[in-house]
Amino acid sequence: MADFNEYYLNEAKKIIDGLDRTQIDSAVSMLLDAHKRQKQIFIFGNGGSASTSSHFANDLIKFCSVKGQKRFRAVSLADNISTITALANDMGYDKVFSEQLYNLANDGDLIVAFSVSGNSPNVVEAVKAAKRLGAKTIAFLGFKGGNLKNIADECVIVENEDFGLVESVHLLLEHLIVNRLRKSLAGRI
Repeated sequence: MADFNEYYLNEAKKIIDGLDRTQIDSAVSMLLDAHKRQKQIFIFGNGGSASTSSHFANDLIKFCSVKGQKRFRAVSLADNISTITALANDMGYDKVFSEQLYNLANDGDLIVAFSVSGNSPNVVEAVKAAKRLGAKTIAFLGFKGGNLKNIADECVIVENEDFGLVESVHLLLEHLIVNRLRKSLAGRI
């Protein structure tokens, strides 16, 4: 048991050490630009990535609220269960995020997608829809990036084949990013 603990935690360390810091910097810049221009930020993903998208939207709205500064305009598209189930039932699960974007997104908005495989049909479809709408896109991915690596404007890729490790690092990155954003808005970095 202790050997597995060491193995798993060492794998997490290797992943973190191997992250491309320029990808993180680019994602932060895109989020700050959306904030500056008061654009909406739409975040989504499936399963554990849906939880991360909810968490990210919450942290942008609450944690990144700095007195005297404009606020982030963030929404997790994974949070409206009645909309998701209606779209899935009537149009197919691959449309649950893209159809919401057609109702809500505007030119210049920012879309943040989470997909461990980079191949989730509904996430791929939504990123394609976002581009048709003129929105900018960031994808947080795992494995080798999948199809989304070639579609999104910016990618933060956690190169590992373990879903749990990738999702854990995505959440770590979410916290790193919101802390940087908050400190930036407060003039501390």
